[in-house]
Amino acid sequence: MKYRSLFIAGLILAAGWFTSCSNNKNVSKATGMRINDPRGGFQYNTRFVDQGLAPGLVFIEGGTFTMGDVADDVMHEWNTVPREMHVQSFYMDETEVTNLMYLEYLDWLRRVFDPSDPRYRHIYESALPDTLVWRSPLSYMEDLVANYLRHPAYSDYPVVGVNWVQAVQYANWRTDRVNEMQLLRNRKLVRDVLYKENAAENFNTETYLTAPEKAFGGNTEYYPKRSRRDTVLNVAGPSSGILYPKYRLPTEAEWEYAAKSLIGERIYNRIKNRKIYPWKGTSTRYLGRGRNRGKELANFKISDGDYSGLAGWSDDAADITAPVGTYPPNDFGLYDMAGNVNEWVADVYRPIIDDEVSDFNYFRGNVYTKKVFTEEGELKVITPDSIPFDTLATGKLMYKALPGAPEKKLVDEKELYLRQNFYRADNRDYRDGDIESSRYFIATPEELEGDTQKRMYNSPVHQVYMDSVDGKWKMIREYDKSNNRTTLIDNEVRVYKGGSWKDRAYWLQPSKRRFLPQYMATNDIGFRCAMSRFGKKTINKTYRRPVN
Repeated sequence: MKYRSLFIAGLILAAGWFTSCSNNKNVSKATGMRINDPRGGFQYNTRFVDQGLAPGLVFIEGGTFTMGDVADDVMHEWNTVPREMHVQSFYMDETEVTNLMYLEYLDWLRRVFDPSDPRYRHIYESALPDTLVWRSPLSYMEDLVANYLRHPAYSDYPVVGVNWVQAVQYANWRTDRVNEMQLLRNRKLVRDVLYKENAAENFNTETYLTAPEKAFGGNTEYYPKRSRRDTVLNVAGPSSGILYPKYRLPTEAEWEYAAKSLIGERIYNRIKNRKIYPWKGTSTRYLGRGRNRGKELANFKISDGDYSGLAGWSDDAADITAPVGTYPPNDFGLYDMAGNVNEWVADVYRPIIDDEVSDFNYFRGNVYTKKVFTEEGELKVITPDSIPFDTLATGKLMYKALPGAPEKKLVDEKELYLRQNFYRADNRDYRDGDIESSRYFIATPEELEGDTQKRMYNSPVHQVYMDSVDGKWKMIREYDKSNNRTTLIDNEVRVYKGGSWKDRAYWLQPSKRRFLPQYMATNDIGFRCAMSRFGKKTINKTYRRPVN
């Protein structure tokens, strides 16, 4: 009996040992070898739990929804035809980017890239919003021209006068600043590095992850050392989980999904009520009980000459834009997804959403690039003397990337050869706007060359050239005088959504979409950033493994 008890106890201990080994994250399930052994071997972050919440963002759990207009198409545009789409989980800014948030960006550019230096003069200028968007030939708006961006009374108002290109560059800058703070908090950088910024040692997330020895302009003194004799850089690699994914503009599908916020209208796996706007019900006013009954849920143009209603309790509290967060959030916790300002999204505009090709994370605008390396395998990094600029159609110079960023180029035949999922680098007009999708698909490219009448999208082409005298890019400023122009659509036209302070309620519907060239700005278009989510789809739900 005694030996039997010892035998059973041994079996229990053995079972516990095997169970602990199988559940031990530091033991490989593939080889049984130890992971993160201090003596060497395979090292990996097995303590990572979940992606943290980056500054300003709200979690949006992904799912399936009807993208497009589910109501009658009264305008007969055939532009928002309903289609079933699925969106992965992601994060989105709780509010639109404000003047204060954008001024922080401008201040940083001016401090790090001194405009008095000829090399950097166009960097700060290219990021400045166009404050002249407030002018109107028959309206007095000069005070807004001079004060809307910088006066503290407007600090929490959404920034306007920012074109699509500027919004993208702001998102890129924000990525690097937030990740720089992440490295500081996790003691991967020395103290006060944020206040030692200079153009030659600008931090870039991609460069840091690819070639950390080239980050900060090659100055490795910013990395803390484990010991005086240690020559290995103490850096946070991709597997550390410390650095956030990049801030970016949301795709049109993501923006519309987040604005509709159908999560608040579901019963089990079906939608119980239809929503016209981001909030519940079919009215622009709050119809519930309490002190807010009858108040507008967004600021918009009610009718001709009526931008806020009669002064008093029932108006919408804003004749132009309003401070972000003035009105209640939707069911995802997002503010101002209707009214206030329209918002840029990442997509290139086309009238048709091609759900035959993709109904998962739909996005039109993919341009695949890769980092540039030398023949010796070293990453090429942009220096203060090699900053790339682009001349927009307006004649304005815009920086493409700041010093410290890796050089990029389009993927070439090496990456495209024998691929089944994509076959070209620039996919902005994939299956739409190319020869194959027009009625002249039988003609050869030589026959179509120079004939704009045979192009599906024949927007004017702006003439930009390199001046042979001073070596600068210049543009011939000419007005489009063609009487045969059929469309203004091209690969530099982007979608904006949401309705604004100067729009009728029709445009407050999340499914409505309009477009504008990416280099133009208005006083009713702003933006907010998004971020991809890595890992599991949801935060709150957990599924137990079945017991065998």
